[in-house]
Amino acid sequence: MPREKEIFKKYRIPRAPGEKRQKLRLDFSHINNGRKSTLGDLGHRTQIERLRSYGMTSAGKLQINRQSYKFTAEDLKDLGLIGQGNYGTVNKMVHRESETVMAVKRIRSTVDEKDQKQLLMDLDVVMRSNDCPYIVQFYGALFKEQGDCWICMEVMDISLDKFYKFIYSVMISTMPEEILGKIAVATLKALNYLKEKLKIIHRDVKPSNILLDRKGNIKLCDFGISGQLVDSIAKSRDAGCRPYMAPERIDPRASSRGYDVRSDVWSLGITLMELSTGRFPYPKWDSVFDQLTQVVQGPPPSLRTYDSRFSDEFKSFLYTCLIKDERRRPKYGKLLDHPFIRRYEEEEVDVAGYVCNVIDQYYETQGLSSTS
Repeated sequence: MPREKEIFKKYRIPRAPGEKRQKLRLDFSHINNGRKSTLGDLGHRTQIERLRSYGMTSAGKLQINRQSYKFTAEDLKDLGLIGQGNYGTVNKMVHRESETVMAVKRIRSTVDEKDQKQLLMDLDVVMRSNDCPYIVQFYGALFKEQGDCWICMEVMDISLDKFYKFIYSVMISTMPEEILGKIAVATLKALNYLKEKLKIIHRDVKPSNILLDRKGNIKLCDFGISGQLVDSIAKSRDAGCRPYMAPERIDPRASSRGYDVRSDVWSLGITLMELSTGRFPYPKWDSVFDQLTQVVQGPPPSLRTYDSRFSDEFKSFLYTCLIKDERRRPKYGKLLDHPFIRRYEEEEVDVAGYVCNVIDQYYETQGLSSTS
């Protein structure tokens, strides 16, 4: 059915007996004729207004360690490219006055609407999470005259996916349980913060979205597909990385009832299994049906009971995270009280020393300086 007929059918107006059909004049002036949305459009008013409260046009404001700095692009020295995507680039830069090194996400004004929504959702979360030590910090932003937006963020040294793969495949080693414990504590506290303070669910917990630095900090990132919880329930089913999705998120029979933070608990369990063994716990799937069969119908992954590298507490925590029935799988509050979490919340571990040792070797094999 043509689009115009759909509109007429949907908005059919009843006429009085004998009344002649009037000619209708449709006003399509509000349609953008295929023009790409830009970061200046009002479709994301909340995030844009928050951004503009930090910095208008070419002048911005940085908030670093409770100290405020006015800045422009000229106040930042570019140290090189970190990454790039459809949205633009991420560069490592140093703010000359404070001597703070940061990651600057340079977003093109013409980024498409889907990417724009994810970028702004990510930004909205980090801007409201600066009091959480387990989430990457937002420093400030500025709008360039041509409409591009520069987002200044805390820079971390490496993502967990690169970190663990280097340990297992190049160093021919394993990740100690005490490091896994600290990763579990930090990630769980970040997820709990999102739920309790912001009423959102991350929906994309995986090694590449957990970052480390040489100071021993462990932080969650990438909130672009986070979802708002309504009565503690999320509905959208296509957000996230499918291999880490909980059974209730890929089972079509469960599609009507939605899901809650316990789906992220499953993703955390899969992540910790991957980090503890050096490989993703499922074989590669050739189709969505294969994944559905194995994850929904098969047994959950588990560590071998005789694996002496890990404590019973860690095995119990993994088992608890990977309970297939989400009604029996605990939420964050109960997990934070698990003996494994309580132990590594209190125990002092030299995370910084371990991370520095791995990163130094990683950069050496890449032929790079560990400070680059």
